[in-house]
Amino acid sequence: MPRSVSSHILRKGFTVATILGAIAAIVYGGMLAFLYLSQERLLFHATTLPGDYRFRFTQPFEEIRIPVPGAVLDALYFPHKNAHGLVFFLHGNAGNLETWTTGLEFYRRVGYDLFMLDYRGYGKSTGSVGSEAELHADVRAAWDAIAPRYAGKPIVVYGRSLGTGLAAKLARDVHPALLILVSPYANLTTAAKRAYPLAPEWLLKYPLRTEAIIGDVTSPMMLLHGRDDTLIPSSDSERLQSLARSPVELVLVDGAGHGDIQSFPAYIDAIAARLQQINDH
Repeated sequence: MPRSVSSHILRKGFTVATILGAIAAIVYGGMLAFLYLSQERLLFHATTLPGDYRFRFTQPFEEIRIPVPGAVLDALYFPHKNAHGLVFFLHGNAGNLETWTTGLEFYRRVGYDLFMLDYRGYGKSTGSVGSEAELHADVRAAWDAIAPRYAGKPIVVYGRSLGTGLAAKLARDVHPALLILVSPYANLTTAAKRAYPLAPEWLLKYPLRTEAIIGDVTSPMMLLHGRDDTLIPSSDSERLQSLARSPVELVLVDGAGHGDIQSFPAYIDAIAARLQQINDH
């Protein structure tokens, strides 16, 4: 093959490779930009409710509005006569208070009041989530709104899925009688990498590194996880258990996944027994 023809082929191949590389870089950059700008929509699957929506429950309750910078948070409070204490409940990333207020009879039966918060943009809470620091600040504002009512009584901080990272940070700061984490993640960065393996870690605005703070929690802990959880594997709970310095109980529920663990008797019985232990002391 003449040298001029060979050089032409090489130049053409290099040009094609360069163009393909540029296209790949543009596509990859576009994907990263999409993931960065869409994180809130991908992570927070909020369901809104009209501002005049009226909750209806068979048990007495109080709706509490909590002003925070740039928004007003909506919360529900279910008090019972002669309650032993309070469960401060931080729910997962989907739905709202209407969909999460199930099992109310359970809390009455075990003798605990229940307080549950909607994050910004969920239910009747105004605004929208803008940062991890804002989420933590909102949770603390909600705690400050209800905790003074329970001076001298035990408060249990309960986090479910997304709420587990928020619950762990709150527990580190306020030292509740017990921290319950249901289907917790070690950190959201690893969870995001499972869904988007090509995305770099620095892209995530909500890393929620529970593993980095769990060792600073001085309250006793209870971790519950479904063995068949395919969204957040139970190995995340096992990792958190290994990093904890305070007493921790790990309950792995056979047959339970991520969204149905609450329907298993092993889950219900374990929490009831643990709350009873607090009552007995």
